[in-house]
Amino acid sequence: MNLLGLALIGWLFSIGSGIALALGIWLIAFMHYGGAGARKPLVKRVLEDALLFGIWSLGLAGGIGVLLGKAWSRPALELFCWTLMVLMVLSCWSRLRMAPRPRAMLGLSMALFVLPVAAVCIATILTLRSETALRLLAG
Repeated sequence: MNLLGLALIGWLFSIGSGIALALGIWLIAFMHYGGAGARKPLVKRVLEDALLFGIWSLGLAGGIGVLLGKAWSRPALELFCWTLMVLMVLSCWSRLRMAPRPRAMLGLSMALFVLPVAAVCIATILTLRSETALRLLAG
């Protein structure tokens, strides 16, 4: 079942992950040069930030691998999609629990962001598992 074209998947995840990595680098550099008070949260979140960079790097590598027709890109991009969906749900749940009542508008805005991203991830996973993708990304 090809819900999305492989070229679209490759470009979408390459560009999206590249933008996320560039934004993360910019934010960390901005906070690093912001003074001692701004650096304190960075020190506390070094492991979390390193893991996020690793996850987004996996998405970038998977997207580029799909564009180049590499066999390793299928499991890499599928792992990235599953990880992204789980992290989005956990992040939204955590933020929703911490928000003061009423939370309806916050929940709606989160759903409007999470559902399309999850739909693209699910469509990507189904496309990567299709016979066409298996044939084209065989090596």
